[in-house]
Amino acid sequence: MADQSSSPSKKERFANAALNAYIGATGLLPVRQRLSLTGWLVRHVAAHALGWYDRVDENLNFVWPELTEERKKAIASKSIDNLARALIENYDPEEMLQRGANYPLSGPGVPILKEARENRRPVLLITGHYGSPICARAALVARGYTVAGLLRPMSNAPMNARYIRNYRDVGEPVFEQGRRGTMGLIKHVREGGMAAMAFDVFESSGAMIDFLGQPAPTATSPADIALKTGALLIPYFGIRREDRYGFDAVIEEPVPHTDPVTMMTEVTKRLEARIEADPGQWMWTHRRWKPKRMAKRRAKAMKQT
Repeated sequence: MADQSSSPSKKERFANAALNAYIGATGLLPVRQRLSLTGWLVRHVAAHALGWYDRVDENLNFVWPELTEERKKAIASKSIDNLARALIENYDPEEMLQRGANYPLSGPGVPILKEARENRRPVLLITGHYGSPICARAALVARGYTVAGLLRPMSNAPMNARYIRNYRDVGEPVFEQGRRGTMGLIKHVREGGMAAMAFDVFESSGAMIDFLGQPAPTATSPADIALKTGALLIPYFGIRREDRYGFDAVIEEPVPHTDPVTMMTEVTKRLEARIEADPGQWMWTHRRWKPKRMAKRRAKAMKQT
């Protein structure tokens, strides 16, 4: 989490300056060229330096060991390209809103979402790091929806400041993850608002829910919030098209209110279906399972029993 109480280090300031220089230079390019260049540079330079290909390979070997090496390389390349594009898209909010207005909003949840807005019924939109969630949010905002966002702050404070500002330029309100931010989001939703959040990150204290065939610690807080506020819990996805620029914002049917683990199991299944249809759109660079840590957790649980 970003530490706002201390001054940025030289390393943080340098990284922020380098990023701003890159954004400024590539901002002179047409957006399609900017996205393609960023994807190429990250795939061929940054991803190797950061060890992303090794991480993708580890994750794929863990959940889909039967894949051929050729197939794993293709998924890794597409996944890293998608991540690069999603990162750079955040730095042009105006363009994202324009694109959001030009591409369709579809899915069985669209009329439900429209009715909820008209009746000011609380809605919590839930997604994963798949395709471009921020473009999907922009598609809703471009159509007049007020969709709050809950963001995990970056560790680099100067980068985080711009990241948050860009997200707010797409649409307010925006809350930073943490007690204050979560309480603000709950208040917004309880009063009849809509909010969007992602759930598919490693949550050490979360419930163990199978994800792509392997147990993964999963936060149940989105379902908790939906149950406390009476909000509809609606999965949504920003699915990239083959040209890697266009996208479809898909709104699915709400997840029935039952109990938090059952609800998040259903949300997980919805994301699994998207990943199985096009695995290259998911963020395989994330340490979603952390097998070694999970092995220690299971061993500790066995000792306690």
